[in-house]
Parts: sequence; structure tokens; C-alpha cells
Amino acid sequence: MSRWLSVIPLVVLAALAVLFVGWSLKGDPVVRPDALVGRPIPETVLPILTGDQPGPGHLDLKTAGVGRPMLVNVFASWCLPCRAEHPQLMALKARGVAVVGVAWKDDPVATRAFLDELGDPYAMVLVDREGRAGLDLGITGAPETFAVNAMGQVVAKSSGPLVDAAEIERLVEAIQAPPRPLPTARRR
Repeated sequence: MSRWLSVIPLVVLAALAVLFVGWSLKGDPVVRPDALVGRPIPETVLPILTGDQPGPGHLDLKTAGVGRPMLVNVFASWCLPCRAEHPQLMALKARGVAVVGVAWKDDPVATRAFLDELGDPYAMVLVDREGRAGLDLGITGAPETFAVNAMGQVVAKSSGPLVDAAEIERLVEAIQAPPRPLPTARRR
């Protein structure tokens, strides 16, 4: 009897392992969470990159667009896909699209060198050395881009480098769409 009691924990552990593997395999591996779409962009306060140093000014993501629509691009100098998308970001700047950069988990000196080498497509760059904004935005890695309307609401998101023209146009059209009318009070 005591022999069977010693086997029970192993059987329970094996059953839990089978349940865990079965649960993890049923998920779609290409799902890209868009949890922020339709919600306000987080009000995470970050220092502004000035030269190759963060600060002295600080700004939150919501007011970075100053009441205008913008794209918020999370990037890093060490990120190879960020280099691949950089020419498209420069083209967006030439078209007059406001792009705010968030240097995620990056050294400000390396960020400035990256922008000096490839060109600076950003209206401003916010420094996120600790990754706080990345957590608030719910990113899975760099690069990721959020389309934010003039009211500070995330209206679209793209995970990965912006290299596909259709994906870029989807984001630009999302921030150029007219805002929905404000709800009005009904007469009684």
C-alpha cells in the first residue's frame, strides 16, 4: 500500500504536465495582441532625449502629440529590424506624418549615434531605459508602432518592422480618419 502512495505524486505531476502541454498547443502562435486598440495611450512619463542625454525635460506619451494624431514607434539602436524599418520612417517624416520615438531599453548615447547614422525621423524621442513604457504599452519587443489619434486614443497597432507598404498605409489612414462625433445629450 505504501508503495502505491509514493507513486501517486508522480502520476499527478505527469497528468498536470499533459494538461499544460495540451493547453499551450491549442493557442494560435501568430496572434498579435492589440490590447490597447480602442483605449487611451498610457500616460507614462519619460525623459526627452536631448543630444545624447535623457532630460532635463519629461513628457508623457499622451501629450507627446500635442493634440495631433501621431505614430508612436518603439525602437532600439541594438534592434536589427529597427534598422530595416528606418527608411520607411524617414519617408513618413517627409510626408509630414508625426512620429514619436520611444527608445526602449537603450543607452541614450547609442540611441543618438543610431539616429545620427541613419537620420532622425522622429518629432521627438523619449527615453525608456528601464522598459516602463514597454510594459505599459504591452509590447513584446522592438519594433512596435501604435497609431494614436488626436484625442490620445490608440486606433491601430503594428508589431514588427514597418516594411510593408499596405501596413504603413493602414496606420496612416487610421490616424487620418475623422474622429467620431461626441455623444450628445438627448432631449426629454
